[in-house]
Amino acid sequence: MRLGVLDVGSNTVHLQVMDASPGARPNPSFNFKIEVRLTEYLQQNGDISDEGIKILRQSIRKSLVESTKAKTEELLPFATSALREARNGNEIISSINSEFEIDLQVLSGDEEARITFLAARRWFGWSSGRLLMVDIGGGSLEMAVGVNEVPDIALSLPLGASRLTKSHLEDDPYSKKSIRNLRDYIESKIAEVLPTMMQHQKTDRAIATSKTLRTLARLCGDWIEGDGKSLTLDALRKITPKLAEMSNKERSELPGVSSTRSRQIVAGAFVAESVMRNLEIPELHICPWALREGIVLKYLDWMGS
Repeated sequence: MRLGVLDVGSNTVHLQVMDASPGARPNPSFNFKIEVRLTEYLQQNGDISDEGIKILRQSIRKSLVESTKAKTEELLPFATSALREARNGNEIISSINSEFEIDLQVLSGDEEARITFLAARRWFGWSSGRLLMVDIGGGSLEMAVGVNEVPDIALSLPLGASRLTKSHLEDDPYSKKSIRNLRDYIESKIAEVLPTMMQHQKTDRAIATSKTLRTLARLCGDWIEGDGKSLTLDALRKITPKLAEMSNKERSELPGVSSTRSRQIVAGAFVAESVMRNLEIPELHICPWALREGIVLKYLDWMGS
């Protein structure tokens, strides 16, 4: 059957259409993505602004038109941290569901981590042993560890690259003071979960699933060494100061770095470095599958049960 995954994230509204059936590998057939950057419309009182809501509704409307054109049989819409944490998030979702006659569901941070972990487990298989999964999104950081398809531990922290860029980084190039404040904040948040994560430290393979981490792996390959299929802590430590010193325009001219991602890749790099250093991860292996594939896999499991 043809499934449409509608991912309402902090950075984009992303429709991914896949041909899938229980027991078979999901085959992507169509992608449609609109940059929304919901975190930039988050007001001091915690609400997403009227302008942000307007852009979100327009993006969902366009995505649903594309979904119909792609002959999607079943739509699986979900929202992540931006709507999850907005004070008026429930009101926005209720209105969207009523207007467009869909069932947009908000995932908790732990659910995000568990479903993304499922995708990583299916991609790498049982022979990969005990996995540690790291995903840096626009609004949050997810981590999970386990030997089965359901992780032993799954958690989420407010350390998304877009969120941190808005809340901490100033000037262009970013000021040294704002970078220091950013790094201190990241370290404080990682410290909150470090004892829990260290209990599950012994893993056979560490996995990276997000676009931020894929971009960093590519940059490390271009500047230092590697083929973009893994991200080493040593290489990340070397490129992060260079990225921080660049202007947004300079970063946007790097291979694989869009104008939007050029602003937030610095925050993403500092989060990745902190996670890898504190958890003593020398290397992350890039996984092509992530949350959207996990949503499809979970749905197919339900269909086949």
